[in-house]
Amino acid sequence: MTGLKYKEITLAPLAGVTDVAFRIICEKYGADKTFTEMVNVNAMAYNNRQTEELMYISDLEKRANIQLFGRDINHIEAAIKEKINPLDNVEEISFNMGCPAPKIFKNGEGSALMKEPKLVDKITKTFRASTDKKLNVKFRTGVDDSSKNYLEIGKICEDNGIDYVILHGRTRDQHYQGKANWEDIRILKENLSIPVIANGDVFTVEDFINIMDVTGADGVMIARGAMGNPFLFKYIKDYLANGTYEKVLYSEIINQIIEQYELSLKFKDERLVVNQMRKHVGWYIKGLPNATKIREEVNTLKTKEEIFSLLYKYKTELEDTNG
Repeated sequence: MTGLKYKEITLAPLAGVTDVAFRIICEKYGADKTFTEMVNVNAMAYNNRQTEELMYISDLEKRANIQLFGRDINHIEAAIKEKINPLDNVEEISFNMGCPAPKIFKNGEGSALMKEPKLVDKITKTFRASTDKKLNVKFRTGVDDSSKNYLEIGKICEDNGIDYVILHGRTRDQHYQGKANWEDIRILKENLSIPVIANGDVFTVEDFINIMDVTGADGVMIARGAMGNPFLFKYIKDYLANGTYEKVLYSEIINQIIEQYELSLKFKDERLVVNQMRKHVGWYIKGLPNATKIREEVNTLKTKEEIFSLLYKYKTELEDTNG
């Protein structure tokens, strides 16, 4: 046994990644919670069709929640009261103050909000006053190394009744480069009375153990580490339960790709699924024998029949490698 107490392990909201099918799969492997891709409160105010699709949660999901972003107080309030509060299948709402994407940042949203603590105060007060659902705010350590203010932002969240916070241990300027600063997460945890979830550079069970040791956090949110590897949730859960874990076989990885295709086809048309799944296939098979060749071939195929035929053939080849 590890000696580690059980901690919450969640799937981060990832644009273009955490759609319905992928969330269902991560739940299957043990994710305690999942979140939709970021939903724009401004678009929600105008009943944008694409936004409605991003908010969609299937009956097959049991632990899915919604993440919002924006800066307009009135739109935030309306989005929660009119669109999310009526949803009985959503227990929790997340608010993003950490996205580093240039377009989001330029609009004063995402991580740019950390430059405006007074606005963060107004947003979090509105956030709390608008709903009885559980709330979290996700943010970074600061905009850059010279303006780290994660403690100030965390305190504002705590004072305004946010249930817990999620800290990605990088500044906005780092985007996803360099190493996440887990020490900053530890400092935040030591200075807040509400739970702190650690985020950043958890790609393996060993990373999970180390980030928990360093930060003492109340759980971990897994982002890029889950891309092509939803099995990571199972590995961590197995380790926590038994002190050991076994990696899935190559053939099981291919089975999971096929399952994700089939699930995706329940919610999207074939052409869109074929295009969107190309990146997922690349993530899943990274490091496997002949991965480059298979990835290049998948990128040229147009139908599910062609792709499934290739994947079943590849699976047979892999079974000869490691069963």
